[in-house]
Amino acid sequence: MSRRSPSWPGTRTLAWATLVLLVVASVAAWVQGGDHDSVERVAIATAVDARLPEGSVDRTIDRPRASAIQTPDAAPATRSTIRQAFDSSRDLFAYAQSLEPAARERDADAIWMISRVYEYCSGFATSPAAFDRDTRVIGEMGMRGSAAMVAARERVSERCARFAPQDELTPRMIVLKRVEAAEAGSVAAEASLMASGEPLEDTPEYKRELVERVQKSEDPEAYSALAPAMGIAASGKVEYSDKVAGTQFSELAWQLAACRLGMDCTADSALMTSYCANGGICSSVPGQDFERFVFDAAVPRQGVDVINDMVDSLMGGKRELK
Repeated sequence: MSRRSPSWPGTRTLAWATLVLLVVASVAAWVQGGDHDSVERVAIATAVDARLPEGSVDRTIDRPRASAIQTPDAAPATRSTIRQAFDSSRDLFAYAQSLEPAARERDADAIWMISRVYEYCSGFATSPAAFDRDTRVIGEMGMRGSAAMVAARERVSERCARFAPQDELTPRMIVLKRVEAAEAGSVAAEASLMASGEPLEDTPEYKRELVERVQKSEDPEAYSALAPAMGIAASGKVEYSDKVAGTQFSELAWQLAACRLGMDCTADSALMTSYCANGGICSSVPGQDFERFVFDAAVPRQGVDVINDMVDSLMGGKRELK
């Protein structure tokens, strides 16, 4: 097995936030001449929560060969009971504990969802006092999105309250869980590892084949996990030459496809909460879900048909577009 240094998976949220921030800022500047002060204040708020633990863990881990990965008999249900419980649970510590028996039996979806809990709660668990202090600071900044951002961070604090620094929800722990899930057969975990810059095999053939498996799976978690890899990061790469890839819109299209396939993208979902809590990308419209937020704030009117065509292509035209 090869040994590589994994990147911090939490940067996925920050990368998504940066993407949407750039699109929103550019559209705002185009339509209204730009509110540079607001954009700057959002960037400051983002920086407050972008600190990563340094020097605290050994970041070298064993990685499996792609050929060692188990292939599940069938793709997971669009919204399994396990996944629905993640969306609704108010105590993610207890939720993760409830999955441990299945994880010990190498249930791929259980291990993947534990890794999602770790990523969702890592910012809080690393230092609950600092997280809460930053939340108060953001509230005192009085920027336009402060109230929404504070509410999102308080939602994270509430759901993750029983996690503590000794639980070590570190970059290494998250990647280890995702490698474990990938070995057990989770295509979502494989996609997440590739999006984090740590594919199980760093070859064009493997990456192309993984994209095709994600589409074939119709697994919304896998679509969402792969999305960051299919944006600007894929630009100019020959393995994605005939795929929905290489632009800011293509990354959004993969995430929108995940939403339309059944992933929770509602106003209080992990997706919207992480955008807002970690990146300061918060909807100004209460109750607005991800899709409405994208088309309202991140995509110019001329881009709507482009995005919808991309999503239709990703879903093979099998589902009615909203």
